[in-house]
Amino acid sequence: MPQLFDPFSLRGVTLPNRIGVSPMCEYSSEDGFANDWHLVHLGSRAVGGAGLVMTEATSVEARGRITAADLGIWKDAHIQKLAHLVRIIESHGAVPGMQLAHAGRKASCAVPWQGGGGLPASAGGWEPIAPSAIAFSAETVLPRAMGEGDIRAVQEAFVAGARRALTAGFRWLELHFAHGYLAHTFLSPLSNTRQDQYGGSFDNRVRFALETARAVRAVWPPELPLGTRLSCTDWADGGWTGEDSVRLSHLLKAEGVDLVDCSSGGLVPTARIPVGPGYQVPFARQIRAETGMPTAAVGMITEPKQADSIVSSGEADLVFLAREMLRDPYWPLHAATTLGQPERRRIPNQYLRAF
Repeated sequence: MPQLFDPFSLRGVTLPNRIGVSPMCEYSSEDGFANDWHLVHLGSRAVGGAGLVMTEATSVEARGRITAADLGIWKDAHIQKLAHLVRIIESHGAVPGMQLAHAGRKASCAVPWQGGGGLPASAGGWEPIAPSAIAFSAETVLPRAMGEGDIRAVQEAFVAGARRALTAGFRWLELHFAHGYLAHTFLSPLSNTRQDQYGGSFDNRVRFALETARAVRAVWPPELPLGTRLSCTDWADGGWTGEDSVRLSHLLKAEGVDLVDCSSGGLVPTARIPVGPGYQVPFARQIRAETGMPTAAVGMITEPKQADSIVSSGEADLVFLAREMLRDPYWPLHAATTLGQPERRRIPNQYLRAF
């Protein structure tokens, strides 16, 4: 079986190892632009030896931002700074990836270190949109239920975002269908009470995600991978389940989606989540086994032997690290040493004296 530091090929892209930097919101942009913070933050993870470096959730519409400080790709002016970021990531041997996102009903919030609550228009916020007019919580802004015109506009924004990502040089694309953001709220019956073709039955609730994936795949080159992040369960009674995620993954595979990034939760604040080391890995294992699709495992993966076991046992093809990468940007270099494979490290010449 492959091990953590073996290459991984998908379509025409080969990652140098099985370690990805998971998308992590930094809330550090102005008007959606990448800046020096993003260059240093993601560049240092590429220097640290990760095979895939993903941007944070990157908004395809201004109204699709979680906060006014989110990274964006809703206008052509964003491309130049993002292209600079791509060049830095690639220059250190990593593959640059972008996660396209729309926050839906979780939009128009303050940044976390300012409380994170919903911001009404009077406080600088804006009107969120969602499949149904159901707020995430009492602390967030009530969204407006989307008409079909809104649905088409958002899907066109995903397509335009994919085109801009390609122009900027990204070689890996992920659609954010998780964590209670827009696509996820279409999927779950807890947040979707529509009576039209986008609500009710399973086939109707997955329609938005499938149409969006189909439209993006049509403009994303066939030699480049397209993934999706799913919340594989809502961890809430009556919500989206692991079996639903398997069914959706089969359908996404038919639309040309190549990999499922398996997360969970985020839809309701009352979710009962059994957080612990590797607690979401079973979803990656199940989807991989039942659909034949490659998967990425994420969530409380912190130890090198743990990560290597996930890959070598066939539970997932990739591991995505988030908070552990914040604590240690050079985790891959240290992991190679821990696993007794120092020859697998990708050490910059400037850092050789430290190793």
